[in-house]
Amino acid sequence: MNISYLLRKNIRALIPYSSARDEYKGHEAVFLDANENPFNSPLNRYPDPHQQELKKKISGLKGVPAENIFLGNGSDEAIDLLIRAFCEPGENNILSIKPTYGMYKVSAGINNIEFRESLLTDEFQINVKSLLQLKDEKSKMIFLCSPNNPTSNSLRREDILYIIRNFDGIVIIDEAYIDFSIGRSLLPEMPDNPNMVILQTFSKAWGLAGIRLGMAFAHEDIISVLDKIKYPYNINALTQKVAMEQISTREQKDSWVRKILSERDSLAARLASLTIVKNIMPSDANFLMVRFDNAREVFEHLRREMIIVRDRSGVALCEGYLRITIGSEDENDALLDALKLFTSKLNNGIK
Repeated sequence: MNISYLLRKNIRALIPYSSARDEYKGHEAVFLDANENPFNSPLNRYPDPHQQELKKKISGLKGVPAENIFLGNGSDEAIDLLIRAFCEPGENNILSIKPTYGMYKVSAGINNIEFRESLLTDEFQINVKSLLQLKDEKSKMIFLCSPNNPTSNSLRREDILYIIRNFDGIVIIDEAYIDFSIGRSLLPEMPDNPNMVILQTFSKAWGLAGIRLGMAFAHEDIISVLDKIKYPYNINALTQKVAMEQISTREQKDSWVRKILSERDSLAARLASLTIVKNIMPSDANFLMVRFDNAREVFEHLRREMIIVRDRSGVALCEGYLRITIGSEDENDALLDALKLFTSKLNNGIK
């Protein structure tokens, strides 16, 4: 696939900004090139604009060459940059599934790109024929989230690969929840599919939502485009430092994942015993989708008890569902106690 052909003409012709740190890559020197404060705060110097050391660590972690890695301010930056690079405002369109992560549609709207959605099947899987029927000569990319938010399930691997191989554009697979899934990442498929982009994050399994660090893995031609149009110093020095430290102690992350998965199974079993719970979707993520007959009343009751969950009733195929993140053992106990209190009040006719 000719990635350059898919680019917007102005992006193809763009000469990127060259920062002071682009012109000198060493560490030991007298730096008088970037108009920085000379007094070490110790954050007086601009960070590495290409995050070279961090990418080396991620490369070893993921088994992906550093030139195939882009790092962004959360995955949202990569989502926005991909749209800006490949989609002409008011002309091109993007395809996706429904329901799914809301930022794909928001980013498309911000960039004045038509967003076309294909409803998932009753099993919350892709209707491949329906999705591909939405494409035309103006379709530039497809966004797929697997495991999907909010449905919590993984999309069928063979469906995703079929779409990638039968779409003349960029296909973005958002794997934010992959660490919690029994399914495998699609990263090993990347060398054979140059039009595929995989998004992952440090926000979920790594417990680093506060540093805002997302990863995009793709063919180096796509990565070079993202590097070309990103802000020069998009990942600050503190974020890079914390991420490198956390990768060096990955056993902590693996331990957290095991605990979350154990709590997910335990919480699902305990919720299933409550009469007010009507269904629990099978989950490949760090949350459960739980259906209640009176979801809004349950939501408001939990909020009064200072337990905050997400009401997804207004989302397609999710009527009556609350999305509940897996917390610590104590937090999950508090949730169950509050739901038992609601059940008791309901049985006694108390509102």
